[in-house]
Amino acid sequence: MNELERRATTEALFRDVNERIAESTERFEGNRTEFVCECSDAACMHRVPVSLSEYEEVRDEPTTFLVLPGHEQDDIERVVSDRGRFRIVEKVQAAMRRTVVRLDPRRRPPRPSES
Repeated sequence: MNELERRATTEALFRDVNERIAESTERFEGNRTEFVCECSDAACMHRVPVSLSEYEEVRDEPTTFLVLPGHEQDDIERVVSDRGRFRIVEKVQAAMRRTVVRLDPRRRPPRPSES
C-alpha cells in the first residue's frame, strides 16, 4: 500500500467509526453528538461536536470528510466548507478519491450480518 492509499484508508476507517456513531445517535433519537475527526493522522483522537444534519452534509459526497480546523492536509485535500468548529474537506488526489469511494460504507454491499 502506498502512502496515499494508507492515508485514505485511515480516513475511511474514521469515517466508518462515525457512521456507527451516527446510527447510535439516531437510534436514541439524538440530533447532536461528538464525531471523530476524519483526518489522515492515525493517532488523532480529537472529537468534533456536530449535529446529525451537519454530518449528513459531509456525507453527501463519498470524497468529503469532517476534520477539525488545522487537521486538513493541503497536499491531498481542499477545504470546501469552513464551519468554524469544523471543516469539510474534499480529496483532490485521484488515487485517494478512488480509495475513499471504494471504502465508503454507504456504497458497499451490506455484510451478511447486516442484511
